[in-house]
Amino acid sequence: MTEFVLVAGAWLGSWAWDEVVPELRAAGHGAHPLTLSGLADKQGVPAGQQTHVQDIVDEVERLDLRDVVLVGHSYSGIPVGQAAERIGDRLARVVFVDSNVPTDGESFVSGWWEGPAKLEASITGNGGFWAPLTAADYDGQGLTNEQIARIVGGSTPHPGASLAEPAVLARPLGELPATYIKCLLDGAEPSDDVAKLLNSEHWRLVEMDTGHWPMFSQPRELARIFLDAARE
Repeated sequence: MTEFVLVAGAWLGSWAWDEVVPELRAAGHGAHPLTLSGLADKQGVPAGQQTHVQDIVDEVERLDLRDVVLVGHSYSGIPVGQAAERIGDRLARVVFVDSNVPTDGESFVSGWWEGPAKLEASITGNGGFWAPLTAADYDGQGLTNEQIARIVGGSTPHPGASLAEPAVLARPLGELPATYIKCLLDGAEPSDDVAKLLNSEHWRLVEMDTGHWPMFSQPRELARIFLDAARE
């Protein structure tokens, strides 16, 4: 029996996995969606990136989980990648869902595709939080209007400190057993840092013909990929 710990990306909480969790449990596995500090039902809790790493480690240890598949979507690939090495032999595999990956000493902001200054200014101008996307930002991502409304309605401002704090890795990320899911509507190729990691014998690439939020657009297909990853 595999224990899946599911962590959604920026602005989202455990609710983002509502359509994935039943698929995993129906297959006989444990599924534990996690809300990170400062988001969703945990709004108001101060949170840096290392807080989010500890959130994940604490959940695994609190539930005494073994044979763990850690799943990180989007931003949450950064804390999930760090937590993966910290849970030791409890880890079976990491699954990165169209996500960022941690680089030792670098932050989410430092790798921002438009340049760090633009994201820093956005966070500063929003009281230290990264403002959620609007409905129009989800166009072209394979989502229905109802799915977009659900995401927008459930999103909460993301604590900026978690985006600016650097990652801390004790060993190369490529040594971890990992599956990287690339969602093709959000770009046909993985980022350069992910492409380099995919050269590792421990990493595998899976492509999905959908957008950046597959837990909403293709939850059953996503769950099947998780189950396949757990069998590797």
